[in-house]
Amino acid sequence: MSTLLAGGCLCGAVRYQCSVDPVWSGNCHCRDCQRISGGGYTSTFFVPEDSVAITGEVKYYEKNGDSGHPVRRGFCPTCGSQVFGKPEIIPGVLGIRAGSLDNPELYQPAMDIYTASAQSWDFMNPDLLKFAQLPPK
Repeated sequence: MSTLLAGGCLCGAVRYQCSVDPVWSGNCHCRDCQRISGGGYTSTFFVPEDSVAITGEVKYYEKNGDSGHPVRRGFCPTCGSQVFGKPEIIPGVLGIRAGSLDNPELYQPAMDIYTASAQSWDFMNPDLLKFAQLPPK
């Protein structure tokens, strides 16, 4: 891809830029992601953390995820938009919520994870790889 990935929160106080290809991308259907998104899943792509330039203040909330490992979720303290995720189980990468992209069409999901927690009313693209929990390393 090597396209400029840029975006930010709802109010514009938090912005980011990255020009490297995502390490991986997918839709997470775990209960925490359902709660933070207010929907059936979160759509996230992951890039090396040191490849992202962030401007504005980001607050982080930490909670153990379904993996049992801590996940730090970054949000704008002004508008509350959740923009980033830092799962300890994948050190050195930053998850960026696809909906925060200036051009969300750039997001290309490769898989659905935690499908065991998916809601019956949530349609999943049948062409994507499916994992009941985390994909194998």
